[in-house]
Amino acid sequence: MQVSIRTLLSGRVRPFTRGEGSAISKAPLTGKVRITLSGVVGDEQADAVHHGGPDKALHHYPFDHYERWRRDAVHADLRDAGTFGENVSTLGLIEDDVCIGDRFRFGTVLVEVSQARKPCWKQGDRLDWTQLPSLMVREGRSGWYYRVIEEGDAEAGDAFALVDRPLPDWTVRRVFDLIVAGKNKNDKAAFRALAEMDVLFDGWRKIAAERLRD
Repeated sequence: MQVSIRTLLSGRVRPFTRGEGSAISKAPLTGKVRITLSGVVGDEQADAVHHGGPDKALHHYPFDHYERWRRDAVHADLRDAGTFGENVSTLGLIEDDVCIGDRFRFGTVLVEVSQARKPCWKQGDRLDWTQLPSLMVREGRSGWYYRVIEEGDAEAGDAFALVDRPLPDWTVRRVFDLIVAGKNKNDKAAFRALAEMDVLFDGWRKIAAERLRD
């Protein structure tokens, strides 16, 4: 499995809605981009509790979804990537194609999928579209996060290639549906597997363990 990097992006914290700051608006980067264990050098997060850190170093949002949001968005310009807070933009790779624990190589960087992105109110406020986060949940158009395994450099146009898939049954979409969308709540075997899944973000492993006790 291989696609190409459309764009690598970063953003700075700026005043946002509800009296908060946000770096959800990302801008494309040109030339070689340095990526460390913390993510794209120069990228910022206003909310360090819910964004950033080693397990959320990079956010990947498929540009494939932009066409769908463009149909119903009223106030947003969705001609190019950067609206959903993504650091990595590609075409041809969505939540049904990517699995937890997948490792991808691009440029000299090696990353590992750690969890899906949980949509939040900031994505709705960014587009002046209050219903958007719930639509993202319902349709599973969430995007996902990486931890960086090997630091390096990359740029737009680089191949984005799958190099390892230890958990082929656990797509990002399947795990998102279980943890975030509230589907298959009685699948104790699935939650048990997630609770024991070393490559899954620890916070989601804890949620899975809690569902086992429900």
